[in-house]
Amino acid sequence: MLHLINSSRYYPAFLLIILFSLRCLDVRAQLFNQDSLKLISRQFAFTEGPAVDKVGNIYFTDQPNNKIWKYNTEGHLSLFKDSAGRANGLYFNHRGQLLACADEKNEIWSISKDGKVTVLLSDVDGKKLNGPNDLWVDKKGGIYFTDPYYQRDYWTRKKPEIEAQKVYYLPSGKGKKPIVVADDVAKPNGIVGSPDGKYLYVADRVRNKTYRYTIESSGKLSGQRAVIDQGSDGMTLDNHGNIYLTGKGVSIYSPIGVLIGHIDVKEPWTSNVCFGGKDRTYLFITASTAIYCLPMRTKGVD
Repeated sequence: MLHLINSSRYYPAFLLIILFSLRCLDVRAQLFNQDSLKLISRQFAFTEGPAVDKVGNIYFTDQPNNKIWKYNTEGHLSLFKDSAGRANGLYFNHRGQLLACADEKNEIWSISKDGKVTVLLSDVDGKKLNGPNDLWVDKKGGIYFTDPYYQRDYWTRKKPEIEAQKVYYLPSGKGKKPIVVADDVAKPNGIVGSPDGKYLYVADRVRNKTYRYTIESSGKLSGQRAVIDQGSDGMTLDNHGNIYLTGKGVSIYSPIGVLIGHIDVKEPWTSNVCFGGKDRTYLFITASTAIYCLPMRTKGVD
């Protein structure tokens, strides 16, 4: 009898857990159908950095093979660029140029539609960047990028020239110098900003956190707040403000950091995500040696 009385104390908690689980299942059903996940291709060494252009075409990298691929809105896969600077993260600016974290020489590139490369940044005060990893462009054309250090086997150097691993902002315009906007992260990786330009999300792989910052008018950041207890290799947002994080599959969190869904991807690692297609209603997922797409009942944002 005593056991039953003590157990009854936990009934409200159990009920809340059940209700929350049912709610998550309901939200998941509203967002996507797991069975609709489609493998596009598995012919790569390691895929990364999906980015969408204005039309809805998806570009992504095969970093070990030093290539950038294009998957158009008609479902055709083609090679966009060879000798791609070991590009990692990609993002299109407002002029339609493809920006790339060119990891081979630790640079930020701008790539034209015909594949011509312009180096936007190669060092900070004469010191080589650690290894630009992921980036996001604000409405002014300024570039936020993460600069963690992951030793590559194709580098001749064996240690970083810049000790700390930081988040930088490169203002738009010729001759502009990058400024450090966040040095309070251990290993920044995935990054994305809100479409209204108010917030920047940065994932920390070491602390296993995703932080949200307020973007000031100067481009600087303030008010670091841990919104999710999960780091991420890459991330994106949908038009409801939900946050999509990668790693083991794709985890979907509400704007306040509540886990509301998970996309199972049968690969060792999921590196990055991006909404694409003509109406931004497909989620493209780079995962190990493959790339996938999943029709969504929500849309991506620019």
